[in-house]
Amino acid sequence: MSAVESWKARVRELKAETYALYLAYRDPRVPWHARLVAACVVGYAFSPLDLIPDFIPILGWLDDLLLVPLGIALALRMIPEPVMAECRERARVALASDRPTNWVAAGIVVVIWVALFALAVFLAIRAAGG
Repeated sequence: MSAVESWKARVRELKAETYALYLAYRDPRVPWHARLVAACVVGYAFSPLDLIPDFIPILGWLDDLLLVPLGIALALRMIPEPVMAECRERARVALASDRPTNWVAAGIVVVIWVALFALAVFLAIRAAGG
């Protein structure tokens, strides 16, 4: 297997694991603190927008390469293994037929970016003496 094929396979695994976390987040057997972590990870991973946009060299990819896997690892430690095994199987079946997207999480990221932009404009105007 070439490096590119290996990378693509790992990305598919990461997507499947993220979707399994989404399913686990909705499961009532998962403790509330694990649900909170899983919801944050899933919302960020499935959001079409990133906290650091991908067009920013190096940093734009760093959040995807570090934050999502670390968040998944943290959430997996909190979720009971039997629940995750069931959710992984459901995710595998679901991903074979369609592609999930979390538009609520995308909206939250947009709101954060707009708020940061508004704060930057406010601070720039204030610094300019206006």
